[in-house]
Amino acid sequence: MQPFGRHYVVVRPLFSEDSFAEQHERINRNRKTLRHHLKDYFTCDTNRAKNAALSFLPIIGWMKNYNIKEWLLGDIVSGISTGLVAVLQGLAFSLLASLPPGYGLYTAFFPAIVYFFLGTSRHLSVGAFPILSLMVGAVVTRLVPDEGPSANITGFEGLSLEQQRVLVASSVTFLMGAFQLIMGLLQVGFIVMYLSDTLVSGFTTAAAVHILVSQLRFVLGLDFPGINGPLAIVYTLVEVFSRITNTNVADLVTSIVIMSLVLIVKEINDRFKSKLPVPIPIEVIVTVIACGVSYAFNFEERFDVVVVGEMVNGYESPVAPNLEVIKESAVEAFPMAIVGFAVAFSVAKVYSVKYDYTIDGNQELIAFGVSNMFGASFRSFAASTALSRTAIQESTGGKTQIAGVLSAMMVLIVIVAVGFLLEPLPRSVLGALVIVNLKGMLMQFRELPFLWKNDRSDFVTWVVTFLASLFLGLDLGLAVGLGAELFTVVCRTQFPRCSVLANITGTDIYRDRKDYISISEPDGVKIFKIPSPIFFANIDFFRDKLVQAVGFSPLRVLKKRNKALRKIRKMLRNGELEVSDRGLKVRQPSLTTSEDDGNMESLDQPTDFSGLPIQVNWNTELPANISVPPVNIHSLVLDFSAVSFLDISALKGLKMMLKEFIRIEVDVYIVSCDVYVMEKLNQCTFFDDEIKTSIFYPTLHDAMLHILEKHPDHGELEKDISINYGVIQRESIAV
Repeated sequence: MQPFGRHYVVVRPLFSEDSFAEQHERINRNRKTLRHHLKDYFTCDTNRAKNAALSFLPIIGWMKNYNIKEWLLGDIVSGISTGLVAVLQGLAFSLLASLPPGYGLYTAFFPAIVYFFLGTSRHLSVGAFPILSLMVGAVVTRLVPDEGPSANITGFEGLSLEQQRVLVASSVTFLMGAFQLIMGLLQVGFIVMYLSDTLVSGFTTAAAVHILVSQLRFVLGLDFPGINGPLAIVYTLVEVFSRITNTNVADLVTSIVIMSLVLIVKEINDRFKSKLPVPIPIEVIVTVIACGVSYAFNFEERFDVVVVGEMVNGYESPVAPNLEVIKESAVEAFPMAIVGFAVAFSVAKVYSVKYDYTIDGNQELIAFGVSNMFGASFRSFAASTALSRTAIQESTGGKTQIAGVLSAMMVLIVIVAVGFLLEPLPRSVLGALVIVNLKGMLMQFRELPFLWKNDRSDFVTWVVTFLASLFLGLDLGLAVGLGAELFTVVCRTQFPRCSVLANITGTDIYRDRKDYISISEPDGVKIFKIPSPIFFANIDFFRDKLVQAVGFSPLRVLKKRNKALRKIRKMLRNGELEVSDRGLKVRQPSLTTSEDDGNMESLDQPTDFSGLPIQVNWNTELPANISVPPVNIHSLVLDFSAVSFLDISALKGLKMMLKEFIRIEVDVYIVSCDVYVMEKLNQCTFFDDEIKTSIFYPTLHDAMLHILEKHPDHGELEKDISINYGVIQRESIAV
């Protein structure tokens, strides 16, 4: 290849795949079998043991490179700031889990300590996550409702309502962690790839609406039991509006003031984040003020405000998960494991790209699995990461998980020493803080116009996931959303946009003929592009699209030609036709006005001219009582550049389709076929006497040059041929 200004010149022979293989020998690579992969996987040596240890304990890798002078101060400031927010979010998200607020502090402590040793992200703030808390709360209220008897579960005997709920939450969290650990050990971290950004956006938006509605009873000071299951959001809204006259004015005013202040200060933080050394910790400030005011004016007794009440004092002894609860909650625990990991991995990936380090999806699964199982043993509930809390840890200077450990230490101080100071805090304040932190997720509605304009399939996925999660519940909604997403993927591959290509004049580039003006399409040639893998579900679709593109059905043409030959043979035997210099001449009219079908089974076989004194030119006029559909192409080119695989069913269908074209004298060429697809065709005996390897060409332009070389004057001749099948004449058939 020689450069020439803004042009390039390539001088090489015209290649088919056969001629290319003759001139360029391939290396015969020995690919590993399953036995070799298993042997390598279970073989252990010193280096592999060292790498496994470093992989399982990432702390070893980053701690030895820890820069004390540059990172320590930032980690300390970040740890203190994040710890204060973690305390408040732990208390607030406990309400979503239908648990006493103090147990959220356990969730902010135990999982963070374990993740410090096992996690690969340096910036994640591990702890309670509102969506997971809501999913845990759905299980808790189902098994231990506010009103009515609890589920008949062994182990509930002698426990108070709160203790039963804590046992349920810790048991389902343990199962969730077990699922994550198993997936990590099985190296299936790739499963998160099936949760697209669109699906996660629709799911989290629906979850935000659920959280918003669930907090209305705290913000308004209404007293009614939590509701879960399908249509729970509708029933909750009915309860809210039916009891709206019982609103506690003190709770409502407090909530409005808190939300207004927090929103205003958060806006200031966003606008002036480049000038502020650290974001203003408005949640901490309003919480301290609300606690002081509530205590000073005795909100609990004077205004009948529900407060946090007695906090956990120190740590309780470990508890084993309840097996019956695990059986009852297995269906809910698995989507919780997926959602918790997907959200955490997505956030971790953002910061790993920003700060140029790698994260391991499988190790993250192991880290969160162990964190949740360990935390559940000490009565914490499901942990992942909260987007706002992680943003605070990063924006305040956090460089490593040292900040995460320090934030856990802040939580520890509250648990063992100063937790009693939060007892006068109104629960409406926690509800208001939860609602304010939903702003980012609720603003995802703004994605809809963009999706509608640019990608209708993603729009459908978003809307279906949102509506299903909103009305059926988060667990069923996630399953429905995943089904909708996979359905759109199947539709895209099953019904892709096929196109007929033409040459951009003066180049070796070929594009859709509908999109350009300056194109050249040689007469008698059709170039059909297949833009997706070919498999059992779309082979018939491709066949139909190809028939539309060429303008005829090759099988129908083949059958008509074979029926016409039978008729010609019969007419010759009956003396109705005779051979002349111009071909076959009609001697006398046939008394039969219809074609003799004869044996229908052999009509799709190759045209057989044996026994005839001529070979019929099907592009000329035929006797009046014989009709054959026209074939206006001599070459068909299939562009396989986007075909990544073929399955056996599609291979059989493709082989039959190519044979039909070949049998009606249309030359078929396949171009830009992937090498491994070619290997599969060879392995599956695709080639025979009719379909040969010589029809394959490395590029589309190679095939077109070959066709023009084979039919140099067909374009001009084609213009001179005028065939009118509507005119019935009894003339000779040209040889």
